[in-house]
Amino acid sequence: MKAFGKYISKHLASFAAFILVLALLNVLAFGITFQSVIINDYGDTSPQNMLEEIAAASTIEGVSDDARQKLESAHIWAMLLNPYGKRIWAVDTPEDIPEKYTIQDVALFSKGYLKDYPVFVWNTENGLLVLGYPKDSYTKLTSNYFSIHAIQTLPLYITGMLAADFLFLFLAYFFSKRKIIRNTEPIIDAIETLSDGKLVSLSVGGDLSGVAGSINKASRILSRQNEARANWISGVSHDIRTPLSMILGYAGRIADNKTINSSVKEQAEIVRQQSIKIKDLVQDLNLVSQLEYEMQPLRKEPLRFSKLLRSYAVELLNGGLSDSYLVEVEIKPSAENAILECDSRLILRAINNLVQNSIKHNPQGCEIIITLDRSETAITLTVSDNGIGLLPEKLQEMKEKPHYMESTDDQLNLRHGLGILLVRQIMGAHGGTMKIESTEAHGYKTMLCFPNQFNHSN
Repeated sequence: MKAFGKYISKHLASFAAFILVLALLNVLAFGITFQSVIINDYGDTSPQNMLEEIAAASTIEGVSDDARQKLESAHIWAMLLNPYGKRIWAVDTPEDIPEKYTIQDVALFSKGYLKDYPVFVWNTENGLLVLGYPKDSYTKLTSNYFSIHAIQTLPLYITGMLAADFLFLFLAYFFSKRKIIRNTEPIIDAIETLSDGKLVSLSVGGDLSGVAGSINKASRILSRQNEARANWISGVSHDIRTPLSMILGYAGRIADNKTINSSVKEQAEIVRQQSIKIKDLVQDLNLVSQLEYEMQPLRKEPLRFSKLLRSYAVELLNGGLSDSYLVEVEIKPSAENAILECDSRLILRAINNLVQNSIKHNPQGCEIIITLDRSETAITLTVSDNGIGLLPEKLQEMKEKPHYMESTDDQLNLRHGLGILLVRQIMGAHGGTMKIESTEAHGYKTMLCFPNQFNHSN
């Protein structure tokens, strides 16, 4: 967590530095954009400076040559009025500018415009100096003046700077997000993989190397725990096998002994059948453990699925299956030559678990149908029966609640048998999926879907 904190803090500091640089760029852009405006409005040719300079360079006869040249270069006209409002002299005054003014006229234009020319006045000892600037050069208020060019430029500047700021912020966000995703994606994927119980090995440098090291450490611990669990289950299975074989042997001898009364023989037969169930349970438990912790090597080879199913059905029927059970194998024409690359031993185990599940839950007998079909994308094996089925609540519980092998509940409540869990593990090892459907009093159906690896017929 400390490594993540440092990583986030570093990116926040980088973003804050970027904001500061962006603010400085805004100030710089403002200066560049309004440089000429500032120089014109508050520099040598500004109204205030020009009034002072021309007033100092003027007399009752006129202005100096330098002052006149400066007025002409700045496109400013000038005139001097006597106390009676009559023009004494003028420099480049437009034709529509009058030569005589009343006190009311002076009062009006001194704070604003004369014939739409923004004018500025200065009281000198020789009279009232009036400077007229070009039309549309300034807008005048009662107490101040503003450049029309500046007012016209300001909205464009604000719009442009906002657009640029948003663009830069978006680019900073985009590249920062991409960098964060690139750095954290392997870690997130590793955590998800680790949460599925699979092992990972990360090689991440930089600020997140500590997080990667912690994940690798957790993966090693998980690996040792998984190996210890699998070894423990394997060891227990091995230890049970020898006494269980002895129990099976003695129970079989008692059940087959003709000198023993029928009651004892029946009890011995029950012991033998239950011992067989324990033996199958131990084998399932060992196999589930090996598949769960990926310690079961898969011996995959291309296999004609229809041939495998028919062979299984023959073996099942020849194995002394009760007459109350009817087993049928239905191979769709499209699936007759379907080839599946698989571990035939595990696939047969999955099929047998489903068939035995139908037999176990329907002691009064039922019809079991094994169907094989193929589409463009999948090979589907369906094992269905017309038995008692499951209640909707039981079916939902089977789909949602974990098996005790996967449960973290201290009581390890049994949700369903190892048989279904083993089928699901075998399907996962072959890249397939399992789906269960059932309706009370209308049977039970399990569909196993394998990816269609061979789209041609052999």
